[in-house]
Amino acid sequence: MNGLQCFAADTNQIQAKKSDEYYMQIAIDLAKNNPKAPFAALIVDNQTGKILSKGLNASKVNPTFHGEMVAINNCVKEHPQVDWSQVTLYTTAEPCSMCQSAVVWTKIPRVVFATSFEYLINHGWNQINIRAAEINKRSSFYKGTITGGILASQSNVLFDRL
Repeated sequence: MNGLQCFAADTNQIQAKKSDEYYMQIAIDLAKNNPKAPFAALIVDNQTGKILSKGLNASKVNPTFHGEMVAINNCVKEHPQVDWSQVTLYTTAEPCSMCQSAVVWTKIPRVVFATSFEYLINHGWNQINIRAAEINKRSSFYKGTITGGILASQSNVLFDRL
């Protein structure tokens, strides 16, 4: 074989990385299952592209069970040794101050959202008026990023109340 060696790939270990739009669509589809509170979130491993956990708003059960909080708690349960520095959180709406603070404390380096804080407020959703970026700015030890507006037009319709 002229010194050339061929190795078969372990296809069980390979998963193509997908786009932000791909993961956001999954979050939006999940949110459609909860039309009265369509806040859904995913935590994705940046290295493998695997969805580690999902979360759907359950604030009727517990007021702190926002989609992001449920996804973080599910991730802890399902993957107790998760390396938070290697994940992205996808969420149908810009994280509230509680959820973004949880992101900071877990040190999740990247958040991607669809519907903006302004859109939520303008459509009748009660929000504590502290933006996710402001939480990041006031957390000098945290260097994470936030990307907004991914598939916003598809997500916004879920939040239309007015």
